Amino acid sequence: MTYRSARDIPATVPVFPLAGALLLPGGQMPLNIFEPRYLEMIDAAVRGDRLIGMIQPKFSGDTGHSDRPNLCAVGCLGRIASFAETGDGRYLISLQGVCRFRVAEELACRTPYRQCRITPFGSDLADSAEAASCVDREDLLRVFRAYLDANELEADWDSVKRAGNETLVNALSMMSPYGPAEKQALLEAPDLKARAETLIAITEMALARDKEDFGKTLQ
Repeated sequence: MTYRSARDIPATVPVFPLAGALLLPGGQMPLNIFEPRYLEMIDAAVRGDRLIGMIQPKFSGDTGHSDRPNLCAVGCLGRIASFAETGDGRYLISLQGVCRFRVAEELACRTPYRQCRITPFGSDLADSAEAASCVDREDLLRVFRAYLDANELEADWDSVKRAGNETLVNALSMMSPYGPAEKQALLEAPDLKARAETLIAITEMALARDKEDFGKTLQ
């Protein structure tokens, strides 16, 4: 299925609230589904258009009830790209990011899972070549190397070099070890250039914090 414009996106989607989870357009997210309400949600999605909305619960202010938290305003639509059942009743699925959406309203429904009327980000379905060309790849890789060095980690640099700017920015954003607020900031960045700049800023703050903490341990 190809999604070329907002007209290709359903007006109502089931949503999966999950803190700290970041799905971006074009990205891949593996999920292990075991709660009965979400198993039912996946069953319904597989029978239908295979789309679900990944969204974070609110992490500050009025958070609602613990079993039904209030939702952030923006999430990302994902299409079930792969599906497998386990012997103990779980589903192992992979979502392919389609586009971001803004929650217009949550619907009163009888399903055990939640559903929302959404407004898709049409810009995510358009050609992103111009936005990708504006990314400061050199600066992004600079902070990525600094983060790896600070945490004594390695990277597959051949794959990094082959990746286009859009793939690189979104993959690094999704893999980043930051908290829900930072993940939401990356999701809500207006375009790819802004997302790259946000990721650079967050990473530089994390590195500065780590350096400060290390200095304190030496005192």
